[in-house]
Amino acid sequence: MTYARHLTESYGLLVFAFPGEGEQGRTPLPEADAVAWRIASDSYDAEESWTEVFARFTAAVDTTRVRAIVVGAWEEAYDSGPEEIIEALVAARGKLPALRALFLGDMESEECEISWINQGDVGPLLENFPELEEFGVRGGTGLALAPFTHGRLRSLTVQTGGLSARIVRNLAASALPALEHLDLWLGTSEYGGDSALSDVEPVLRGDLLPRLRHLALRNSDIQDEIATAAANAPVVARLETLDLSMGVLTDLGGSALLDGQSLTHLKKLDLHHNYLGDPLKQRLRDTLESAGVTLDLDRGHAEEDEWDGRTWRFVAVGE
Repeated sequence: MTYARHLTESYGLLVFAFPGEGEQGRTPLPEADAVAWRIASDSYDAEESWTEVFARFTAAVDTTRVRAIVVGAWEEAYDSGPEEIIEALVAARGKLPALRALFLGDMESEECEISWINQGDVGPLLENFPELEEFGVRGGTGLALAPFTHGRLRSLTVQTGGLSARIVRNLAASALPALEHLDLWLGTSEYGGDSALSDVEPVLRGDLLPRLRHLALRNSDIQDEIATAAANAPVVARLETLDLSMGVLTDLGGSALLDGQSLTHLKKLDLHHNYLGDPLKQRLRDTLESAGVTLDLDRGHAEEDEWDGRTWRFVAVGE
């Protein structure tokens, strides 16, 4: 199982990388509304800044028809945040009336490890693009987002190796009446993931998320606690998919899921990258697959280490 790879799709559109300066003119450009446009510089030794690439993009493409933008690497992302990128996007909002999807920080590990990505305050993007339906961000270092209201947002994704409790609380306090899909990579305390169960519980109640149908609370080193709370959480009863993957999920949390409210209404339960024993996996299959639930129990790269008399287990994405 691989993680933090370049997006291949956004808003139902295939991602197309806007060509570099030396390639522009030699690479045919698709129609403006036919693809999601990936705009990127280089993290190391950039010859062109992200904002310079964006300026070329706005000159070459009919931006009034652009529906999705994927912000890739920017110069020295391991040391510099995206403030100038956010300013450039906000300044261009009048040229992007059709923009419906935006992802900030689409970098693979070779460009910048997820916990090295410097982020910033992404609130201005949500405030200045009220028609956005999908928003995502990768990287938790320096990430800021106050509680907000957005009437059109249907999908929100935050991918980190460590998501601060403050961000989790602020997201839980946000009014998102149209949100159907929420995906939070909570991460590990070693990389700033300091959330406690109390920070996540408002999401599991779902009071401000009346249309939520797809919930992912994953990549967490408190995955057992989250699974135990989810077992009887009000929001789960109206979900189509529940994703508790990529974290330190053991038989404790897995058993709680089986002992709680029925999950047979789900279309999918994703528990991949787990530390579940084979007997419990079989119980999950017997209970849920027989009811038509798609179940992902792939252990993946979830490896246990014995050291100093203790068993150490790890989330899928930390650094």
